[in-house]
Amino acid sequence: QVELVESGGGLVQSGGSLRLSCAASRTDFNLLVMGWFRQHSGKEHELVASITPGTSTNYGDAVKGRFTISRDDAKNMVYLQMTSLKPEDTAVYYCNARSVYGDWGRLWGQGTMVTVSS
Repeated sequence: QVELVESGGGLVQSGGSLRLSCAASRTDFNLLVMGWFRQHSGKEHELVASITPGTSTNYGDAVKGRFTISRDDAKNMVYLQMTSLKPEDTAVYYCNARSVYGDWGRLWGQGTMVTVSS
């Protein structure tokens, strides 16, 4: 299990930007697929973006062209740059990790709240 600590959330106006950060505690971080999820109130976790050890990225349709995931293996960090934010992006954002052929972890950290006002 990877310990993950998210930060960077806050209140922003529609059209604004935020950068989320996630610190991971595993020494094999560079071998993990990292992902950002979000959870709207009362809904299931939704995969927003993921990045492989080879830095291939994948995005949910709702955020393509607006969000960018990146990683810094030297610092065991993963980031989510969010631009052109919309009120529907309001959610708690979480990061998660898995091995290349494994499943996403079932335990979630505290997340970081993003609120986009219209």
